[in-house]
Amino acid sequence: MTASTSYTPVLLRQGFDRPPTNSDYGSQRAPPSNPMPPAPVATERPKTVWPESVRQYVQRSFAVENTIDGIPKTELEAKLKDVISKAAEGQRLYSIEWETLPLPQQMIRQERLDAEASSWTATQNWGDRFSTLHVEETNNISPGSLSKKRKILHQATPSVTEKIPPWRTTPGRNIFEDRLSFPDKKPRTSPSNDEFSKSSDDAESRYRRFETSNRGSLAARTTPAQATDPPEPQGPVIGRCQTLEKRYFRLTSAPNADDVRPLPVLRKTLDLLKKKWKSENNYSYICDQFKSLRQDLTVQHIKNDFTVNVYEIHARIALEKGDLGEYNQCQTQLRSLYKQNLGGHPIEFKAYRILYFIHTCNRTDMNDVLADLTPTEKQSLAVKHALDTRSALALGNYHRFFQLYLNTPNMGAYLMDMFVARERLSALANICKGYKNDVKLRFIAEELAFNSDEEAARFICDRDGQAFLENSDGIARLLTAKVGPLFETAAVAARRKVDIKGQI
Repeated sequence: MTASTSYTPVLLRQGFDRPPTNSDYGSQRAPPSNPMPPAPVATERPKTVWPESVRQYVQRSFAVENTIDGIPKTELEAKLKDVISKAAEGQRLYSIEWETLPLPQQMIRQERLDAEASSWTATQNWGDRFSTLHVEETNNISPGSLSKKRKILHQATPSVTEKIPPWRTTPGRNIFEDRLSFPDKKPRTSPSNDEFSKSSDDAESRYRRFETSNRGSLAARTTPAQATDPPEPQGPVIGRCQTLEKRYFRLTSAPNADDVRPLPVLRKTLDLLKKKWKSENNYSYICDQFKSLRQDLTVQHIKNDFTVNVYEIHARIALEKGDLGEYNQCQTQLRSLYKQNLGGHPIEFKAYRILYFIHTCNRTDMNDVLADLTPTEKQSLAVKHALDTRSALALGNYHRFFQLYLNTPNMGAYLMDMFVARERLSALANICKGYKNDVKLRFIAEELAFNSDEEAARFICDRDGQAFLENSDGIARLLTAKVGPLFETAAVAARRKVDIKGQI
């Protein structure tokens, strides 16, 4: 007979590979619980295929030439998203004519104009109702009631002496009270009929001034019917002037067709200007005539190969004379004209843009230009030369830079002339570091692309370096060991920010 124990024996767990089960303790296994339902399989959202017309619509919305001042990019993006979302929800992506649909910025501007017009109309209607109500109330008042009101008003209005407080009449007042209470201030009385008429005249004049100041932004508002009429469309002007030469005047009003030359006359004008430029070389006259010619093209909305030719010729003449202001204006217009595939020489002027950004040290716009270059454009002579110039300056290879300077295609040398002096100062600073004691002046003239030794000496003397030039044994030398800091300071000063009128 075995004695019963006062505890329940428990099996010792031998390992950590699994937890003990009910069978280890000699008891029955618990029934399995209800299995968990399987997790729903996430279905992939079908990818929306956008039509090509929608993609082009989005590109036109963010184009630089379609930008409208006063409309931020965030508001434009929200409006664009709303337009495309509504079209997608209504399954109208392929039915809407996206080529003729107004851009989001145009919709926002029209909504603002409509809101301004509606608010002005509501204000005018309220003023009419108020004036009508005032007249009706005045006409309905009887003479007896008016006399009774005047009597009550007369009785309720105290006299001037009743308004003065007791401490005012005290003979011995405090002098500080005079500084705070303004004893000379006139008592306030009820306004007279003259004051009422004056205030109404002021209100009427303010209303007329408000109407005059807002007349330029809205349609004519003399009557409600005129306020609802849509504005007349402003189409291009068709010129009737037959004069070949015409001075440039800045427009301050709508152009007159009698002062605008049509396209056939403008073609004759361009031929005449090219002949006069070759024979007379008078830049002030030619620039004025080209600006007048460009103005006539603009007011008539003429954009074709002739327009491109006009802007290209004017840009080349401005480059030749170093007028970067006029060159930038032409270059800006040529960018938009080239996007319309109207002909011309886009590769040549793209190379000019690269050289121009080297001159202005504009790295941001330089990166944008480099990103837009196609492989074919990179292999062209003018663009490849501009890219090699940029690479030589980035690497500090002044020897390669001045070799490219001597072999510049087209009219790029005129642009390089604007920053070659700056690069010569940087090259001289490097030469002074690499060549100790002295170096021949002839070596500097050949290395930095000077036409002669005299020109190189004049360049150094203009930078206060004449004390560091010496002539020994009939050979001119530059004392590089002493003149280095002078050229380094001059090079830093020459690389300050370039600010040019009409910058691109």
